[in-house]
Amino acid sequence: MANNSAGFTRIIKAAGYSWKGLRAAWVNEAAFRQEGVAAVIAIAIACWLDFDPITRVLLIGSVVLVMIVEILNSAIEALVDRVGTEYHELSGRAKDMGSAAVLISIILALFTWVTLLWQHLR
Repeated sequence: MANNSAGFTRIIKAAGYSWKGLRAAWVNEAAFRQEGVAAVIAIAIACWLDFDPITRVLLIGSVVLVMIVEILNSAIEALVDRVGTEYHELSGRAKDMGSAAVLISIILALFTWVTLLWQHLR
């Protein structure tokens, strides 16, 4: 399954694959949809409030990071499910670690928002 495309054609194909991945995450992953709605609301708030550019980037970046980690976690889960449906300790560990990564990214986003909003509202 080698990709022999080069230059602009490769970029167009890569963008198509990326769009296909985003659609798959939205259609198949409830957590991604929930976090997506929360991200849109958070980004709107970050743009609406009077923040300096660095603060705004930190607020938006922390939320986007959650979305990125959720996509990676969903990819891990899909791959593990593709390999087999029977329980295996390593499969369970991989899924649990992906879930832990999502949790850590959410905690980081919450910490970032609370810290920066606290500074802004003081």
